[in-house]
Amino acid sequence: MSLIIFIGMAVTVFLTSLLSGIFGMAGGLILLWVLLFLYPVGTAIAIQGVIQMVSNGSRAWFSRAYIDWRILSILCSGVALSAVVLFLTNYTPSLIVVLIGVGLMPILVWLPVNRLQLDASRPSHAFLAGLLSGAMTISVGVAGPTVDIFFIRTQMDRRKIIATKASIQTLSHLAKIAFYWDAASHLPTVDAIAVLIAAPIAILGARAGNGILQKMTDANFRAWTRWVVTGVGAVYLAQGLLKLV
Repeated sequence: MSLIIFIGMAVTVFLTSLLSGIFGMAGGLILLWVLLFLYPVGTAIAIQGVIQMVSNGSRAWFSRAYIDWRILSILCSGVALSAVVLFLTNYTPSLIVVLIGVGLMPILVWLPVNRLQLDASRPSHAFLAGLLSGAMTISVGVAGPTVDIFFIRTQMDRRKIIATKASIQTLSHLAKIAFYWDAASHLPTVDAIAVLIAAPIAILGARAGNGILQKMTDANFRAWTRWVVTGVGAVYLAQGLLKLV
């Protein structure tokens, strides 16, 4: 990895972590998109998992006072089940599936969730959210919008939403790293060192994003989240359809 690429990755990690710190998602989508240009699919997902685990983990730590531990424990059980199922089926990712899968994901944030009445504070819904989070994170690398539809209409304020989502995303990324460990273990030494150096930069971005989050209103938070995620998803979908054609 050249110095220019390393600097570019460091800047990308900071900016994407900043976005995730504000909206709880979007940053991971952009980071994975960049990594897919540099590495094979499995390796890109694993590297993104390492960086996002640091980013989400630091965001969860900064907001730890707002974590809903009851909901988190149920979410974790869903993630664990999906990871076991994908492992037993020997799932292998493909670039087209990842691009189109992530590209279609923003549709979820436009669903009439009021009619669906999804609510992460309900145990059965929290389990389903964890199940989908684990499945999507491992299969296509990200799951932010999938989890968001279970949180965006709850009575929780934005800080509790971000804190609890960051916690489950941290654990989902950990499961993803374990799933793709074989691909990550073959990463060249220079690239591995670059990732380890760039990962802590995610903490700086997450902290800066958390500061901006505290100044936003709940209404602006929800509105901007939809449009940012939709824009990123459109890029993924276009690229995936072009490769399919």
